[in-house]
Amino acid sequence: MTNDDLSYLSATAALKLFKTRKLSPRELLAALIARAERVNPAINCFADRYFDEAMAKATLSEKRYMKRGAKLAPFEGVPLAVKDAQRVAGKRTTHGSLIFKDSIDSHSDPMIERLEKAGAIIFARTTTPEFCLSGVTHSRIWGVTRNPWNTDFTPGGSSGGSGAALAAGLTTLATGTDIGGSIRIPAAASGVVGFKPPHGRNPDGPPANFDRFNHCGPMTRTVADAALMQNVTSGPHPCDHDSLRARVKLPLEAGSIEGLKIAWSMDFGYVEVDPEVRQNTLAALEVFCRLGAQVEEVKLGWTLDVNHDCFHWYNTMNFGRQTVWHRKRDADLMTDYAVKMAAAVEAKTAMDDVHKPWARTHAMYQTLGPVLDRHDVFVCPTNNYPAVKADHDPWDESFTVNGRRADPEYGWVMTHQFNMLHNCPVLAVPSGHAANGVPTGIQIVGRTWDDARVFKAGLAYEKVLGGWYASKGRRPVL
Repeated sequence: MTNDDLSYLSATAALKLFKTRKLSPRELLAALIARAERVNPAINCFADRYFDEAMAKATLSEKRYMKRGAKLAPFEGVPLAVKDAQRVAGKRTTHGSLIFKDSIDSHSDPMIERLEKAGAIIFARTTTPEFCLSGVTHSRIWGVTRNPWNTDFTPGGSSGGSGAALAAGLTTLATGTDIGGSIRIPAAASGVVGFKPPHGRNPDGPPANFDRFNHCGPMTRTVADAALMQNVTSGPHPCDHDSLRARVKLPLEAGSIEGLKIAWSMDFGYVEVDPEVRQNTLAALEVFCRLGAQVEEVKLGWTLDVNHDCFHWYNTMNFGRQTVWHRKRDADLMTDYAVKMAAAVEAKTAMDDVHKPWARTHAMYQTLGPVLDRHDVFVCPTNNYPAVKADHDPWDESFTVNGRRADPEYGWVMTHQFNMLHNCPVLAVPSGHAANGVPTGIQIVGRTWDDARVFKAGLAYEKVLGGWYASKGRRPVL
């Protein structure tokens, strides 16, 4: 097995090889580091790196595997890259901002704490736009992160570094956060797997844990790896008041989905969808049909004013307000898009806007809820456009999809709707590639709290396709 083959191993496969002593954690980490040194300059997906420290931990893991009868943690020795927006004890978290370049955390966020306790080895941080504000990943502190499949384009955001690192074979596992699609946008644009759990399923740190549109979750190259991560990270945490007490054990192997009822919509009734995204989504639906699922197109009747404008209101009245606070003291350190967000927030002063997102979310669920009551899952594209350019301006008013003007931030994605519907689990998986090489993806949306059914559908779909990075010809050329 070549170093590049090792770099694309799933965590599931690596753990089996570790346990049979056919591979050591040191060998796997060394392969990833060597590939990162060669490949990362072209895509720029890593922020801080802890290679020496991680190798020391891998050496200890190797010794545990060599010791007969040793008690092994679920992710013993598996390399993990953590988004530079999640706290890691003793390390800095910059949130993609020069403002936090010297900020050292005293504790880890619950998700990260659990993954480390489970034996995962953090060896790098992945890039994010400033304050996780965008679906593209570029910042003044880390520069432009590029898509491994075509470096002219973005890998998505805000967990774009995680998506790019997985697609490029630079990490085995990665983490992400998702307030408007920040796990699923890069999962689609980078051609990997991402899961947005119901809010509270995975415990989180403040203030994100109290933001009901916000979620933290796994990013991987296989559905089974995402399930493994979820089985470790979910469940109540004593330091997160919003974490759910109920836990869900997710399946790790594909089973039959014959008779599974799948509803689908290409455009929610109002979204402009790129022809290649449309074609690949229909091909994915055909895979479900071949598996014996009952596939039915449905109409949701959603409109632009019901959910799209509403999400902008939410951002300006809640998540986006941090830009105003930082601009008062550190405007000279901020990106242009963060400064523009601050101006948009200050222009939005009507207090009733705080309540509009909840009313609109309720209106959306009046059609999706009955659809999910009649079906097991709902399928739609993840992004309605393969990807924008790597240096895309999220405030570019000339941006178009299919020749029609679209919102430059949310007009090319179909993800934020399910942050508003925050209790629905959503699994993002690849659906193919566009002519420019950039991947496309679909979302498998479940009934509220029904995580296991979403993974059941995803595992079956993945098995038919034979995985996405199984051979050299199915990986980006870097």
